[in-house]
Amino acid sequence: MRQGTFFCIDAHTCGNPVRLVAGGVPPLQGSTMSEKRQYFMENLDWIRQALMFEPRGHSMMSGSVVLPPCSDNADASILFIETSGCLPMCGHGTIGTVTSAIENKLIHPKQPGKLILDVPAGQIRIDYQMQEDKVTSVKIYNVPAYLAHRDVKVYVEGMGEISVDVSYGGNYYVIVDPQENYPGLEHYSPDEILMLSPKVRQAVSEAVECVHPDDPTVKGVSHVLWTGTPTQPNATAKNAVFYGDKA
Repeated sequence: MRQGTFFCIDAHTCGNPVRLVAGGVPPLQGSTMSEKRQYFMENLDWIRQALMFEPRGHSMMSGSVVLPPCSDNADASILFIETSGCLPMCGHGTIGTVTSAIENKLIHPKQPGKLILDVPAGQIRIDYQMQEDKVTSVKIYNVPAYLAHRDVKVYVEGMGEISVDVSYGGNYYVIVDPQENYPGLEHYSPDEILMLSPKVRQAVSEAVECVHPDDPTVKGVSHVLWTGTPTQPNATAKNAVFYGDKA
């Protein structure tokens, strides 16, 4: 039976959970975070499953592991773990991880207010602000994004034919904009989005191939982003992102 003791800090980013694993994970083999991610998935994925799924986690649990930097110019590295696997990049996970790690002195920045972090998708930059001992703002400069596929037409049970784009921003996202068979996010309940999203992801995965040109281990559609008309007076956009199986 596999056993381990892990020191975790539970936090959240605007409600999205971030369980920071601050101790207990053995050293990961590899010279880059992409290689370390592959090693973790092949040899230590039971740690992710134990900490992310019930009874210690839940369907929407996300987490991270703070590791020493892989690059000379970096302050630290982050491995992202959640119910859907080990993501190459996670925006809300980065914000929560930086907040917890700085406040608990798990990362010691070379330059106060700024971080360079190695992640499986590459290297990202962070600007953060503090008031006394609390982090009040985190800004991410992400890895380069690109449009992978435009106007992919798929048939989805319960919707009919829809046209979507697939974009990369650390993960591959299916983007569903309002159209004839999808009037917009404001017309759907969360349960409906949870029901339709896996069908959309599966249909798109069968229709097109997504493999990052610089790192073939980063592949496959993982997220579905639904857009719509803003319903709050000060909002300029509205979207919901589906990931994992139920999140």
